[in-house]
Amino acid sequence: MDKPSHTQYPRAIRSFVTRAGRMTDAQERALSQLWPKYGVAFEALPLDFDALFGRTAPRVVEIGFGNGEHLAALAASHPERDHIGIEVHRPGVGRLLLAIEERGLTNLRIVSHDAVQVFEEQIPRHSLDEVLILFPDPWPKKRHHKRRLIQAPFVALLAQHLKPGGLVRLATDWQPYAVQMLEVLDGAPALENVAGAARFMARPPERARTRFEARGERLGHAVWDMTYRCLG
Repeated sequence: MDKPSHTQYPRAIRSFVTRAGRMTDAQERALSQLWPKYGVAFEALPLDFDALFGRTAPRVVEIGFGNGEHLAALAASHPERDHIGIEVHRPGVGRLLLAIEERGLTNLRIVSHDAVQVFEEQIPRHSLDEVLILFPDPWPKKRHHKRRLIQAPFVALLAQHLKPGGLVRLATDWQPYAVQMLEVLDGAPALENVAGAARFMARPPERARTRFEARGERLGHAVWDMTYRCLG
């Protein structure tokens, strides 16, 4: 199976910094006991989603799910879809593992690895119905802008893994990053802005409001949503 070239995205530049964070005893136990059940080891081979989930269904990936509350709520609300979460921070992975087990979710799996490499190597092309990127690190300092995830090469990589008509949904509460995201995504030839060129979307009703977003609202932060459709 053809794969995108590794030269498309500068691999020396990471869009994240691995922060240890505080692991609770429950999260540590989840990582040791539940990861074998719900975790997917990174391998440089395309996944067989039908084998992984035991069925054929629409597939949704969330990149950088944080503590996983949005993704767990989404999987619970849509049992007809299969969901894959990608996150490198261990406390968040542990927390989502606990939520999967507590809710009895059979339609959610986790990959704990660099999202760019996961898309380059592990996600089959034209296999996804939706990709969610909610509140990615804005890297606000100008010298760090090169670390931002939403850049033209990565957007092109995403488009290669969407089915025709598949969607990319994004949100940010950092206005300068919102403007850059809009410019980059509007400039992607394989995607079209569902709201119309240079326009943001209204907040999607199915996007669960996380504690992160609620805190931002209390502080007066606006949120900018975007949705793009893959042209094929």
